[in-house]
Amino acid sequence: MAYAPITAAADANDARLQSLSQWTAKALGTGAFALAPASADASFRRYFRITPVIAWQGHSTLIVMDAPPAQEDCRPFVHVAGLLRSAGLNAPEVLAGDPEQGFLLLTDLGTRTYLTALDAASAPALYRDATDALIRWQQATRDPALPPYDEALLARELALFPEWYVGRHLGVTLMPAQHTTLADAFQRILDNNLAQPRVFVHRDFHSRNLMLCEPNPGILDFQDAVLGPITYDLVSLLRDAYIEWEEPQQIDWAVRYWERARGAGLPVDADFGAFWRDFEWMGVQRQLKVLGIFARLNHRDGKAAYVDDMPRVLRYLRGACARYRALEPLQRLLDDLHGDAGAAGSAP
Repeated sequence: MAYAPITAAADANDARLQSLSQWTAKALGTGAFALAPASADASFRRYFRITPVIAWQGHSTLIVMDAPPAQEDCRPFVHVAGLLRSAGLNAPEVLAGDPEQGFLLLTDLGTRTYLTALDAASAPALYRDATDALIRWQQATRDPALPPYDEALLARELALFPEWYVGRHLGVTLMPAQHTTLADAFQRILDNNLAQPRVFVHRDFHSRNLMLCEPNPGILDFQDAVLGPITYDLVSLLRDAYIEWEEPQQIDWAVRYWERARGAGLPVDADFGAFWRDFEWMGVQRQLKVLGIFARLNHRDGKAAYVDDMPRVLRYLRGACARYRALEPLQRLLDDLHGDAGAAGSAP
């Protein structure tokens, strides 16, 4: 059997890519296809697009995932894909797999992400589709189908901020009083997050992981899904690390989600003001985590492009902290870390 040639974009000395090409040929029953890089994410996973010479089972293109078993486990991807598809959502179908090698053959959701499609004209319809999908995902919640987004996991995520963003990226060693301030703020944040109703949580429901396709949206990068706070995915969507909207627009879309979620019987707070507060506090947790992750991607993994998105995430974080007196100490710490004073006042 003749296997697909490795493209010039890939390293011919890449042993895993050679194995992936051979496995793909066996899965398809033919070596008559082209294999080219499709995308990579912030993990060790890689994705390649397959174009068969003759459409395979009606598919003109396919995706194959390479998830090195030493760093990644592709079984959660298979499990969550099944949950999403059972909820009527457009996630890739797993056509074949070899978890021991870390290879999956998937249907292709196309090349156009929300991030490339969003503008002032397209945003209302795209966000309506995304929030409708989010509501269907949350309605599908059942315990214990996914691991819990518990205090230990939330706290581990928060710990990325002092380790990677403060210590490694800013090069700052926190003083004992600053450590105390951060620990107190973390506990307040966790108390809020853990008090929220729990639903299925994608964990990265944003413009790079939503695809413009039919039915819309296609949903990717869901393998880390958990059972957790109901506001989490909405924060990921509306306070996206990669695209920013004015706060009145965020609130408008949040109100639209909240109204539809209430109508769907989801356990959102009956008072939108209380729901919005939970949204903002959940956002603080996520933004602290994301700053830590982006710093780690830069300094440990050599993915420097994420540094360009840090200012946007920091604006979200500082804006929320400035509105709540309980978060004033964290806001002052952020001011100290960045050598400037916050201009925004605090809400009661």
